[in-house]
Amino acid sequence: ARSGRVSASSGPACVSTVAVAPSKVAVLGASGYTGADVARLAVTHGGIELTALVAERSAGQKMESVFPHLRGAPMPNLSKLDQVDWSQVDAAFACLPHALTQEIVAGLPKHIKVVDLSADFRLKDVETYAKWYGGEHLAKELQKEAVYGLTELERDLVRGARLVANPGCYPTCSQLPLVPLLEKQMISTDNITIDAKSGVSGAGRAAKEASLYCEVAGGMHAYGVGSHRHMPEIEQELSKAAGVPITISFTPHLIPMSRGMQCTIYVNLEGQNTVDDLRAQLDDRYKDEKFVIVLEEGQIPHTRHVKGSNYCVMNVFPDRIPGRAIIVSVIDNLVKGASGQAMQNMNLILGLPEGMGLMQEPMFP
Repeated sequence: ARSGRVSASSGPACVSTVAVAPSKVAVLGASGYTGADVARLAVTHGGIELTALVAERSAGQKMESVFPHLRGAPMPNLSKLDQVDWSQVDAAFACLPHALTQEIVAGLPKHIKVVDLSADFRLKDVETYAKWYGGEHLAKELQKEAVYGLTELERDLVRGARLVANPGCYPTCSQLPLVPLLEKQMISTDNITIDAKSGVSGAGRAAKEASLYCEVAGGMHAYGVGSHRHMPEIEQELSKAAGVPITISFTPHLIPMSRGMQCTIYVNLEGQNTVDDLRAQLDDRYKDEKFVIVLEEGQIPHTRHVKGSNYCVMNVFPDRIPGRAIIVSVIDNLVKGASGQAMQNMNLILGLPEGMGLMQEPMFP
């Protein structure tokens, strides 16, 4: 297993000097947390230029007036969608709420490449989407061409895509360790249990009573018990990996921190496979990946060690129950769980080195 990093010049995430003019990129929904993190990553990217930042209710304001931490960064003022000159845009990050995105993306000029951070194009079955998101899908034809963009697992498809459905945070944290093990039939497809915990930024920036300081600080609580919308997304991709339908047990929890996500996953071993075999398989699958780190035996992933970065750090442990294993996977929910992975995908569809704009190390303490 690897204990840390690969060099910036190795693997698919390598960075090189881009000799061509930067691609012109818009951010739709720039006043939310994911939109702000896309903008933050774009500032030092080098291969893209922010030409439009769309935020309807904040139109006309400077980005620094909405997010003071971006003060001094070279960015256009916030604008309305109908003010964007799309002839001057090559691609767009859609950081908009679910259900709103599909109609807006469908109305964009056909030359615009899109990485969508909402859930609108993640579920291949539009009836499943309607069931879990409470309304009919309004861009069914566009849904057919969308590519699910868990970058390390779908890299080749992402490269040729016009529309990439960026995975959710919980699905990213869960699938990266589970998919390689299901593909090799090393774990059972039955009784997969995912105990997930997220920082409060995962709830978005809109004012909600459940996100108030007194509602969150000093404790933690489960939510969406047995009904969270990421469940069908996780099941869709795990079923594809296993070749048979999979139903998971998934319970998310909100914990009093701004960023971070941990998925503790309980699985049954298949055949004669051991915990060491599972760790070896994950290490082999991700040995050339910049952003996925499999720790040495006994080392426990911590959310604090991925904060602000695009890393997913994981490890496998023996359970006291014979024939079972415990997987721990951590990410920053706003970076690898959203804006960072979106940047990976945008780099690929624009023909840029995958790691551009993402090479910063985690922030600690």
